Amino acid sequence: MSPDAVVIRRCQGLDELRACVALQKDVWNFSDAELVPLRLFVVAEKVGGQVMGAFEGSEMVGFALSVPGTRSGHIYLHSHMLAVRKDHRNSGLGRRLKLLQREEALARGIELIEWTFDPLEIKNAYLNIEKLGAIARRYNINQYGITSSPLQGGLPSDRLIAEWWLKSKRVETLLATGSLATRKNPAFNQQAAIAVPAQIYEWKAAAETRSQAQQVQERNREQFLHAFDNGFAVLGYERDAAGDGKFLLGRWDEKWSYASEEITT
Repeated sequence: MSPDAVVIRRCQGLDELRACVALQKDVWNFSDAELVPLRLFVVAEKVGGQVMGAFEGSEMVGFALSVPGTRSGHIYLHSHMLAVRKDHRNSGLGRRLKLLQREEALARGIELIEWTFDPLEIKNAYLNIEKLGAIARRYNINQYGITSSPLQGGLPSDRLIAEWWLKSKRVETLLATGSLATRKNPAFNQQAAIAVPAQIYEWKAAAETRSQAQQVQERNREQFLHAFDNGFAVLGYERDAAGDGKFLLGRWDEKWSYASEEITT
């Protein structure tokens, strides 16, 4: 079936929420102790969160889970999980799920969605920054501890925090034109670039090369923390023909923030 045949909508009923739990297990291969349980999916639906599903016929092939939060008196959404079944990846399905989250949030007057992502995951970083227009200016060290997911490769679960300002000029221009055009903007004065080699996945996967992946993580951690301490933000992301990734950092000229003192938390 073509990507257009996949229907994106809010999940309905316990059976569809159970399918989210099952797909979560399939995508991340967490131990049972680390799985987000059915109860949280149910609660998210009840308290103003979102559980969006992607369906090919009656079968779930993706979902997005968010929960509500507050900051300085403003409601925002924390998008805790986005999962796409392996055979449906690289089809734009993750972006479609995110755009439905945005549409539903704006209908409720919510202007910010945040989520965390692994800065060593090249494709995910490209989606978040270049295809959705999120920025990042916070870095959490080992946020979830050492997890059971093979995707983490036994490394500390360092995370960047994506800020998706839904009504910002940056996001609205990207969605209208299909281009972020950050590097063409004379106001974007690139101050730093942080590289992630394409070999990071194979380095994480094998015990004998895992130390190389950890060296990249530790080097990049220091660079991110230094850049953010100096007021810079991730504004762009590049991938080359070899699959290497590169974060582009500079100063963001839009003043979207609910509380400046919380940007560094």
